[in-house]
Amino acid sequence: MSKISIGVLGATGMVGQTILNLLSNHPWFEVTAIAASEQSAGKKYGEVMASRWNISPEIPEYVREMKISECRPGLECEMVLSALDSSVALEIEQEFAKAGYAVSSNASNHRMHPDVPLLIPEVNADHVKLIDYQRKKRGWKGFIVTDPNCSTIGLTLALKPLLDNFGLEKVIVTTMQGLSGAGYPGVPSMDIVDNLIPYIKNEEEKLESEAQKILGKLSGTSIKPAEAAVSANCNRVAVRYGHTECASVKLSEEATEDEIIKAFDNFHPLKHSGLPSAPEKPLIYLTGENRPQPKLDVNAGNGMTASIGRLRKCNILDYKFVVLSHNLIRGAAGAAILNAELLKTTGYIGK
Repeated sequence: MSKISIGVLGATGMVGQTILNLLSNHPWFEVTAIAASEQSAGKKYGEVMASRWNISPEIPEYVREMKISECRPGLECEMVLSALDSSVALEIEQEFAKAGYAVSSNASNHRMHPDVPLLIPEVNADHVKLIDYQRKKRGWKGFIVTDPNCSTIGLTLALKPLLDNFGLEKVIVTTMQGLSGAGYPGVPSMDIVDNLIPYIKNEEEKLESEAQKILGKLSGTSIKPAEAAVSANCNRVAVRYGHTECASVKLSEEATEDEIIKAFDNFHPLKHSGLPSAPEKPLIYLTGENRPQPKLDVNAGNGMTASIGRLRKCNILDYKFVVLSHNLIRGAAGAAILNAELLKTTGYIGK
């Protein structure tokens, strides 16, 4: 099988680095173009990243000698994975889509646009059908799909089996989010050492609105958001990788702890999909009384599995639990790649 050509926008940042790392020897995709800011354009990736590479011991060999291009159409690839900052992503991603490229974006700019799929393949794969409406409405040859905010993905993976099996009415969630979620160099050490920061700009709003869109139903050319109310409190903590979230939920139907754990354990909608980046189980339930922990569990399923633990009765709502997911892999780079794999199997790329 000939591989699909991929370009990476924002290739020098932490998410871009992680995408390049994960795409080493990918069975379906081949990186044929990398792009970044004007300051880096024209230079070899290995030279630019000699002192900036920080997500693994070595820069992947295949990308060292590749020249960095500017982030504009003309890249020799069929699809781009965008790791651009939201301050510049809106216009650049639209330019690529207009020019006929498929765009799988990590940026927040397009997530809540009514005609843009906000995808977690295990949760709402059918939302890809919005692409047809998006192309028709905007007159684009290409299209844009997005993955959610890194804190949204872990929570929504945990909520989906609850919604499907018991119904879901209310969610209250408090996050403890890793430093790498702020990019590199992240939060100044004098702010975070021996401290917790109870504010991440726009994070609570994203978590609340994105979860409702993802868990909503596709009806014709629009998404009807899920009716479950979501209230979020988001905090930055001194952990390098991993977003830990403490959630309380009110269900529509009564359920026992055993029934809920069974719903978590049985949740593997992509089990027979053949998507290379899909974990064997998107959720695992850990029985230890002090799990999950970033130190022990963040790399479950090669960073693509969310770990759940401490399910117990809630005195205000029905149940409460803890969920942990890898913010750079499941919450960003791996999510964009998994979305691209879904697009291939649904016929939107690689025809």
